[in-house]
Amino acid sequence: MLERPFVMGVVNVTPDSFSDGGEHDAPDTAIAHARRLLAEGADILDLGGESTRPGSRAVDAEEELRRLLPVIEALRDCGAPLSIDTCKAEVMQAVLDAGADMINDIHGFTQPQTIEAVAGSNCGLCVMHMQGEPRTMQDAPHYDDLLGEVGGFLNGQARRLREAGVDARRIVLDPGFGFGKTQSQNYELLRGLHELDAHGYPLLVGLSRKSMIGAATGRPVQERLAGSLAGALACVARGAAIVRVHDVAATVDAFKVWRAVEKGLLP
Repeated sequence: MLERPFVMGVVNVTPDSFSDGGEHDAPDTAIAHARRLLAEGADILDLGGESTRPGSRAVDAEEELRRLLPVIEALRDCGAPLSIDTCKAEVMQAVLDAGADMINDIHGFTQPQTIEAVAGSNCGLCVMHMQGEPRTMQDAPHYDDLLGEVGGFLNGQARRLREAGVDARRIVLDPGFGFGKTQSQNYELLRGLHELDAHGYPLLVGLSRKSMIGAATGRPVQERLAGSLAGALACVARGAAIVRVHDVAATVDAFKVWRAVEKGLLP
């Protein structure tokens, strides 16, 4: 397990992501944004070439790679791991060939050929839980046992990866806040995060600026920093090892104070 929570900075190379769509959709602006996040203290960069917000529509692999490859090429020697947010086997293979270090799959490697695409590499793998698919996932999500079903899916997919030859040290699990969950289910999941049976795998969480933060604060997307920090700290207090965020500098500061309080560790 990690000695401290890691901060994963979000770089959306898309025109339609829920929070910053269109701000960094050109390679030069995405690269500049990524370098800014690194300067602010990001441990990992998470690059996405396809929006996965509720109601979003898929793009084909060719377009996704057109957005991603120039950014990966510019950043592959930046000194921080590059995670790629994708669910397509063809894209996974291409970005790994281009120098990516991690694949972050919202479908949890359930799509055709995705396990085969990553099993033979040495990259990190993030298995995320989602009920449904982005276009319809928020229509009517239902669970009989939220923590049990989420944990069962995550560990089942981790087992499938292990059976394909993937070393357990390559795997992290993401419960998928906002992906096929109502707002009350999101908070139930957060409250019980420490009870999620992760079988020893590190937990990666992403709730930065999401609608669950807006539901509690009443704030629009661009005014959710304070709520996002509170959510990140709540996740870390319940065992999260990696937190995926838009606001890196503020999150790094919040974690430094948290470590000073909880661990007695000053920078």
